Amino acid sequence: MTVAPSGPEFPIQDIPFSYRGSWLNISPVVAEKTYADDLHLVSHQTGLHPVLRLSPAAAGATVVAAPALLTWRAGRGLIEAVYDGPDTLRIRGRHLGLRIAAAAGTLTPFSGTYLYRDPVDGSHVFTSYETGRRYRVTVLSGALLHADGVEALGAADRFLDLPGDQTWEIAIEEYATARRPYATRVPFEQVCHDRSAEFAAFVDAVAPWRGADTPAAELAAYVLWSATVAPAGFVTRPAVLMSKHWMDKVWSWDHCFNAIALAAGEPELAWHQFQLPFDHQDGAGALPDSVTHSEVLHNYVKPPIHGWALRHLRRRLPQPPERAELARTYDRLARWTGFWLDARRAPGHDLPHYQHGNDSGWDNATTFDDDRVLQTADLAAFLVSQLRCLADLATELGEPADRWSREADRIHAAMLGQLWDGERFTARSPHTGQRRTSRSLLDLMPVALGADLPAPIADALARSVETHLTTHGLATEPTDSAHYLADGYWRGPIWAPSTVLVEDGLRRAGHTGIADDISQRFLALCEKSGFAENFDAETGAGLRDRAYTWTASSYLILAAAQEERRAARR
Repeated sequence: MTVAPSGPEFPIQDIPFSYRGSWLNISPVVAEKTYADDLHLVSHQTGLHPVLRLSPAAAGATVVAAPALLTWRAGRGLIEAVYDGPDTLRIRGRHLGLRIAAAAGTLTPFSGTYLYRDPVDGSHVFTSYETGRRYRVTVLSGALLHADGVEALGAADRFLDLPGDQTWEIAIEEYATARRPYATRVPFEQVCHDRSAEFAAFVDAVAPWRGADTPAAELAAYVLWSATVAPAGFVTRPAVLMSKHWMDKVWSWDHCFNAIALAAGEPELAWHQFQLPFDHQDGAGALPDSVTHSEVLHNYVKPPIHGWALRHLRRRLPQPPERAELARTYDRLARWTGFWLDARRAPGHDLPHYQHGNDSGWDNATTFDDDRVLQTADLAAFLVSQLRCLADLATELGEPADRWSREADRIHAAMLGQLWDGERFTARSPHTGQRRTSRSLLDLMPVALGADLPAPIADALARSVETHLTTHGLATEPTDSAHYLADGYWRGPIWAPSTVLVEDGLRRAGHTGIADDISQRFLALCEKSGFAENFDAETGAGLRDRAYTWTASSYLILAAAQEERRAARR
């Protein structure tokens, strides 16, 4: 009866058990930074909602999670779970009972979970106000031991018990209003085999170069594979969420790193990642701050790294986009760039501005301590890169390119003339013209321009970058800064996107030694601490959300490049 798990085992406390295309996962994470004692079936439709609590009948059951199979063990007792498609779980047990209980509280007209028995097929169905979905439990073999709270209203326990003295198997399905009774002729073992084969094919596609020197590649691939959802709600395309914990959105710069990591092996999925925020571009040309199943937020934006990202994405795609698709992308990128040139430049100013640290993606970086509305060098640099990308696209498509090149030169000159103080870049208030410096790594991000910087400035930035290096990588605020905080979000911890952008810029500026060092330290960090949202710069411990896809993607990007360089030397 036991199925041998395939693929890397992973800690269920850190990484949820899920499946490509599914809006479901199994995890103890039931809210932001909130961990339950038992595993829960969690849905991400309309937000993160724990729907059903899954409690083995024996205390102290151990959990083993692998890409295709989740296992509880207690003595000689065993429960196994596998996805039978994106919206269905098959769960079976032997010598170990299981309680399936509604996770939500009191049932009211506007909250909670209701349980009823369906007279059509005899299944038991939980309906969740929070997700707006039904969760049908169908017994495939064995029998229910007990059902409690059926048709109960108000405050009541609602649960189903599976017996511990016999073998049993059930299916749990998530659906909207009605569907045919569950029926399958595929044995449990075959479902496991199919899931294992699907994941293996994904790993082979996105990390064919993996080996002993890149031991976390399979797990990084799983983080991406398992965080992928099918189109639903405002998610217009197959999408890699940032996480299937509480960071279950697509933010409008995070998606770029996922697109680059997937490009070589999963080009269609990669292209969808790049395009998804553009599906919600507003009339001003702005991208949303974030997109998720049931909301699109426009209260902030994110930095214009999309020209930089598109260059990297296109270099990795096995086939170039069709001309019509490239022209559509050019139009979208032009409108996004136009937003920064038209709506984010004060009259008479050459440089655009952020309205808040959130616009930069570095929400609380020390750059923004005194003023929030700022002209910053990272924004100017990203926009220069995007304008040069647009000039190249225009030439390729037979469109006028001069306007993009002229604007790039104008902003480039203003960045150097107005924000460089001879040692580092400053930030400037568009209201007062006052300039200020900080020790944030954000002020060094123009290094992402690479060879498009004057060599003396690139050299100075490289020296400054080294002051941010710890054993584990690039601290976003130096550890000797008075403002450094070990878990201070962008005021100290190591982040994946800043690492990739700095590493890439240094390498293109000719500083390959420090670029290699940064890459190797970040790879080692992920191999030690997983794929957290960010990391303690001094200890390397993972912080915040522990299954973050842009971190996994950054590992794959850097590892693939490292292996490519090694192959070239051989």
